[in-house]
Amino acid sequence: MTDAADPLDAGERLGAEELRALQLERLRASLRHAYEHVPFYRESFDKAGVRPEDCRTLADLARFPFTTKADLRANYPYGMFAVPRERIRRLHASSGTTGQPTLVGYTDHDLSVWADLVARSLRAAGGRPGDVVHVAYGYGLFTGGLGAHYGAERLGCTVVPASGGMTARQVRLILDLEPSVIMVTPSYMLTLLDEFERQGVDPRGTSLRVGVFGAEPWTEPMRREIEERFAIDAVDIYGLSEVIGPGVAQECAQTKDGLHVWEDHFYPEIVDPVTGEVLPEGERGELVFTSLTKEAMPVVRYRTRDLTRLLPGTARVFRRMEKITGRSDDMVILRGVNLFPTQIEEIVLRTPGVAPHFQLRLTREGRLDALTVRVEARPDAPPQVREAAARSIVAAVKDGIGVSVRAEIVEPESLERSVGKIRRIVDLRSGGDG
Repeated sequence: MTDAADPLDAGERLGAEELRALQLERLRASLRHAYEHVPFYRESFDKAGVRPEDCRTLADLARFPFTTKADLRANYPYGMFAVPRERIRRLHASSGTTGQPTLVGYTDHDLSVWADLVARSLRAAGGRPGDVVHVAYGYGLFTGGLGAHYGAERLGCTVVPASGGMTARQVRLILDLEPSVIMVTPSYMLTLLDEFERQGVDPRGTSLRVGVFGAEPWTEPMRREIEERFAIDAVDIYGLSEVIGPGVAQECAQTKDGLHVWEDHFYPEIVDPVTGEVLPEGERGELVFTSLTKEAMPVVRYRTRDLTRLLPGTARVFRRMEKITGRSDDMVILRGVNLFPTQIEEIVLRTPGVAPHFQLRLTREGRLDALTVRVEARPDAPPQVREAAARSIVAAVKDGIGVSVRAEIVEPESLERSVGKIRRIVDLRSGGDG
């Protein structure tokens, strides 16, 4: 049970009607704030023929135009800010690996709300005041490290700001400092697991009991692998810098049935990725967010490109979103067949002799697209096992997805990594982003 006076859970004590009333009040204020202080939104609303006062119900939000990453890039660096630059206390940015980066800013109020929401998320995951939290998300312009850091401190935890990289030292820190919680990308967690085993240390015997994983899609088979190899509870955290960073939604340790969206601060919608039409609750589509309490950079109907669906709440009053199954802009259409990286991940995880680290390389041969699945071998896998793994992956993709690919087994730790994540899709076709 939580303390009824705890401000972290103020929104969770609301009834359904109270929550909807609070959302509408905050939504109307956020739309007005964006319209009055961000020229992009004034122009966008005027062009669509809507004004903030036209939002009389939550359903009226569907009348307002979307915001896309292209809009943020077009207004780089400060064009999307709704407060004077002097009120900005921190700046973060996306990596910009596929184009112009997107810049986000935070006021003192925004940073405080963000810390509260990550603290709320960490507690839902099973963290408690006094825990030692090992943060292995990247620090810097990426929101993961600092977002996790200040949220854990807000909860009353001791933070180890390990950041990413230097894997052998990370293992030593975990053994020496005995954290009970780790916050990291799931793909880098698997790298840490491999390093524990390389050093001859049983991962199941560490002090860790909770892993909070985010920043990339991951599957139920990956959860099972992490939990079985490390004897921990593995839960999902969701966020993106354009909305605030980590702490937009969190999976609860006691249910592990999807991520509860902190709906007192972010209003979610699911839309058809092609038409933009709002879909009924329970249908799968693209996740869209409108911020309800942000000062520096409010976002209205921001298209995340993440694919999921909304479901009723269980462990919390707020609605849940299913684990992200992929991104609409990560979908590969190969000879008329739709393919997502998460489908390949499930195949790789059940293939002997390979690690769960892979990359999809798109090339063009004549007039046809071709896909090569590059997978890292396990260090102890002999050549014949690697060859069998390649054949198995090719067959499983053909049988399960219905398209022919090549498979290439590469040396351990040879695939390019950035802030703990492997770049899943490399497009080497003419005109691709690779």
